[in-house]
Amino acid sequence: MTTPWSRRGFLTACSGSAVALGLGARAFAAPDEFATLRARWRTLILGEGFDPAAEPFRSRLAELGATANRYRTTMAPAAGSLWPDLVYADPDPDTDQESYGYSGNMNTSYTRLSTMAQAYCRPGTGLSGDPDLRDAIVTGLDHLHDDVYHAGQVRYGNWYSWQIGAPQALLDTCVLMYDALSSRQIADHLAAVDHFVPDSVVASYSGTSTGANRVDLCRVLALRGIVGADAAKVALARDALSPVFPYVTSGDGLYADGSFIQHTAVPYTGSYGSVLLGGLGLLFALLAGSGWEVTDPGRQTVFDAVEHAWAPFLHDGLVMDCVAGRAISRGVAAADPQRIQQDDHLRGHAVLGSIVLLGQGASPAENARWRALVKGWMRRDSYSPPLADPVLSLPHLARLQQVADDASVTPVPEPAGHRLFPSMARAVHRGRGWAAALSMADKRITYYETGNGENLRGWHTGAGMLYWWGDTFAGGQYSDAFWPTVDPYRLPGTTVSRKPLADGAGGDWGAPKPDADWVGGATDGRRAAVGQYLKGLQSTLVARKSWFFLDDAVVCLGAGITCGDGTAVETTVENRNLGATGGAPLTVDGTVQPATHPWSATLTGARWAHIGGHGGCVFPGGATVRALREARDGSWSTINKGGSTTVLNRTYLTLYVDHGTDPVNASYAYLLLPGASAARTRVRAADVNWLTVRANTNDRQGVTVRSLGFTGVNFWSGGTVGALTASDPCSVMISEKGDGTAVIAVSDPLRTRTRLTLTWRRAVAAVTSAPATLTSSATGSALTLAFGDLTGTAGATQTVTVRLG
Repeated sequence: MTTPWSRRGFLTACSGSAVALGLGARAFAAPDEFATLRARWRTLILGEGFDPAAEPFRSRLAELGATANRYRTTMAPAAGSLWPDLVYADPDPDTDQESYGYSGNMNTSYTRLSTMAQAYCRPGTGLSGDPDLRDAIVTGLDHLHDDVYHAGQVRYGNWYSWQIGAPQALLDTCVLMYDALSSRQIADHLAAVDHFVPDSVVASYSGTSTGANRVDLCRVLALRGIVGADAAKVALARDALSPVFPYVTSGDGLYADGSFIQHTAVPYTGSYGSVLLGGLGLLFALLAGSGWEVTDPGRQTVFDAVEHAWAPFLHDGLVMDCVAGRAISRGVAAADPQRIQQDDHLRGHAVLGSIVLLGQGASPAENARWRALVKGWMRRDSYSPPLADPVLSLPHLARLQQVADDASVTPVPEPAGHRLFPSMARAVHRGRGWAAALSMADKRITYYETGNGENLRGWHTGAGMLYWWGDTFAGGQYSDAFWPTVDPYRLPGTTVSRKPLADGAGGDWGAPKPDADWVGGATDGRRAAVGQYLKGLQSTLVARKSWFFLDDAVVCLGAGITCGDGTAVETTVENRNLGATGGAPLTVDGTVQPATHPWSATLTGARWAHIGGHGGCVFPGGATVRALREARDGSWSTINKGGSTTVLNRTYLTLYVDHGTDPVNASYAYLLLPGASAARTRVRAADVNWLTVRANTNDRQGVTVRSLGFTGVNFWSGGTVGALTASDPCSVMISEKGDGTAVIAVSDPLRTRTRLTLTWRRAVAAVTSAPATLTSSATGSALTLAFGDLTGTAGATQTVTVRLG
């Protein structure tokens, strides 16, 4: 029989039956608003509405109990540590990497106590209400307070450990163990929080108090106020959320185009953005209906962002690595006894749970749409089913289970179309049965982020890396130990100098940014023209790269590839992770290549290639392509200092163009056909009239696909390509519809042009829809469009709809 673990059940276990559990008379204090909020927070962090005797909850609760028991039995309070494996006493306290480790151990010590408290309060753990566990938790809290986390202590290492990580875990534990703590103990813990997290941390929306960090700090202040019955603290936390809501035009936060930035220059929708989404969902739910409810109308920006900012980067349950920053390197932690690998799917599942939680405070229509989206993502995640996620929090697990069981919710399929995010140099495209993402870099957006010893070799992820997944295949392409085993100089889609780079090259926290500003594109929402002026990291490499995203293909062009590093320069057409066995066949121009490894070959005059179970590539006019099948070793510790040292092995099939050493104005052209069969790839290669490459030079790159009515041109400088003439640098795409109309999409990736004149030598009867800043004229068979104030769109696309003559 199902007996859901309800809010009342939590209160019974954690406070209502205090006498039975030996928790003291404080459990019978008169109810007040703070007691209500403490009870609500217990429910939010412990979960509700699930049957603890049913899977997947039964196993997770048993596992929680075993973990908590292990922490209890190994806890050994001593000067400088609470657990022998987590020494936090820093012999040379400062802010270097070693000190980061010591402060992190202090943080983890509090996290372990929080885990023990959850096992104490939850049913089914084997430790529910256990008095010995209760005493161990209280002893641990007292020890950490007296030894390291108290008023007067000077912090060292990572600020995050002292102001967010440790106080969040401490306050959660204080809420869960509230009736087991004396007034003095609570006062001591609150004094410690006040010392490390004073009101001044939210006085200015700057530094480390922006975006997701600001939300985390507000959570600390709100819980400190609730535990200490301090109305002013709770009000401060609520009010300090308001700067998070408005769209920003630089630095950290949400942008009108759907971008999310943290650390000033890092696209972070899938990591810090997930923290922001989850944190706001918790705080909105915690304070709802109270005297401190979040009523700022600006919070609608966050609700809008669910579909505008987060949904585009979710695919079949995963959140794309191109917006996860240094989190891509976390994988398996050396300190994790369970050896659970963190990946794009596990990060995505947390976002799904946060969306469901946030929906509880949104409009009924928004909530219904979001639940339908979540159900679709869950059902399609066959690689890593969310309800089997080993690290997803129990509250999120319960929320997703409820969505899965709700027969009134109809799952929504993946939407087709294109989204550009010019403010963070990213693009997402969904075609027929596949999805792709593109990551670039410019003077505002970093090549990559390293820091805390993480993501040490992510150097070239911003050099035009093109990720893609199928709808029913390749869901684990970047999940299956990809990052520690892939050749970091051969990331798919990138053009790279083989010049050796040091781990962490360029500096921490997104410091390395290219002196390049032409990055962006134009889209009509279905197809797109995207370009990047590439400058290599610590390299003389320069290149012009363009991608034209179509219904079943991505046309990839490169030109002006020049470098003087004294090393080879390569463009990686594809580099597929084939898993541990690597048996996918490679067919080139109809001939199946050897499936053994190591194997390599130079394919001269290749017109098409196909990787079995993945997709195909077409090389217009033929190309010399290098092919490589190899098994690669690597460990998470090679890219993350906190990673496991276990050596992993994966097989890769790589296709790349070798531009030679110190190339001058080298180029490439190929079509990527995700999910295509060998037969379809062969047919596309044979149809020489399907694609016309109009230009592929250092000044202009453009293509036409007549059967689609598509023309896309990236003007690196003004000039003429086919029927299009532009006065200045811009990106243009034209989609001629079958109903006698066409959409012309234009953007200024440089963000500097106040005016742009575009002439299309095509008979046009009328302009039917256009921005207010546009003037147009038709003379004979040519249409001239004069755009004004392009800088006001911040690189976004302006569209013009015309009726053809």
